[in-house]
Amino acid sequence: MDLLILGGTGFLGRHLVEAALSRGHRITIFNRGQHYPELFPSVEKLRGDRNGDLAALQGSQWDAVIDTCARIPRVVNLAATLLAKAVQHYTFISSISVYVDPTEPEIDESAPLSTLEDETIEEVRAETYGALKALCEQAAEDAIPGRVLVIRPGLIVGPYDSSDRFTYWPHRVAEGSEILAPGDPEQNIQFIDVRDIAAWTVSMVEARQIGIYNATGPKGSLTMQECLQTCKAVTESDAQFVWVSEEFLLEQKVEPYTEVPLWIPRAYANRVSCAKALELGLTFRPLTTTVKDTLLWDATRVPAEPLKAGLNADKEQKLLKIWNNQSNVS
Repeated sequence: MDLLILGGTGFLGRHLVEAALSRGHRITIFNRGQHYPELFPSVEKLRGDRNGDLAALQGSQWDAVIDTCARIPRVVNLAATLLAKAVQHYTFISSISVYVDPTEPEIDESAPLSTLEDETIEEVRAETYGALKALCEQAAEDAIPGRVLVIRPGLIVGPYDSSDRFTYWPHRVAEGSEILAPGDPEQNIQFIDVRDIAAWTVSMVEARQIGIYNATGPKGSLTMQECLQTCKAVTESDAQFVWVSEEFLLEQKVEPYTEVPLWIPRAYANRVSCAKALELGLTFRPLTTTVKDTLLWDATRVPAEPLKAGLNADKEQKLLKIWNNQSNVS
């Protein structure tokens, strides 16, 4: 299969390239060449800008394209319109953030989507991200009707995830000592290893599947406590988890999901259904493997470089001191 990947050297993109190459496909990457241009020396690389400079894509044909990185509907429309006669199949990587109310447990692909009063808005922020992604999905379908696969992942984790929204926990637990753990230990959490979604996406493209699929994990339930205990077991650290209430975290103005990764206040169900994807072969590697491999990658980074997510050491110790003092008084 001749496969075009828009992106291809960031996080998900690089794993998609690796998955496709391992299955014998011929790959073309289209991007600006600004991030890791040395990757994949044997792969054809076309240079351009999604925001208007698509000349390098003209005049070629591919069996399929995977769009990994678009967040603006106009940008999707530009690429999809240009590629409508150049590809047979278009995959758009979207997000479960498209849903109006992702707090509902077991919501599936039929749940209502977020909207914008002004659909010309292109400013991507927390309040607009989901609705913009939903409009991106529609833009792809409008340009290439009946040939579009939409994949809606949740949090994607694993090696080369520079957001550190999962990496923080293996990294921090490996350091040991008292660790601030958020909210209810039994709260459900969801994420998917980047290599699992990459391999499944390529298999879906091979089968020319169309339609919309949530793709987050695990197959069953996973609690915050189980995740942190797995990190402790893998790292063999002396970590001691101090579970603080979400009311305390909110009172202390701790940012959910960024300062304390994976934690979202209890109202969020963290139980998006991916039953459709499971029926078509989505599988998940053991959490221990994800933790080990994330740590191995994390160890290759510059040691002094601060993580992009998670509490810094001083703030964590300050919060633990306040929490312990309040607990002793009560």
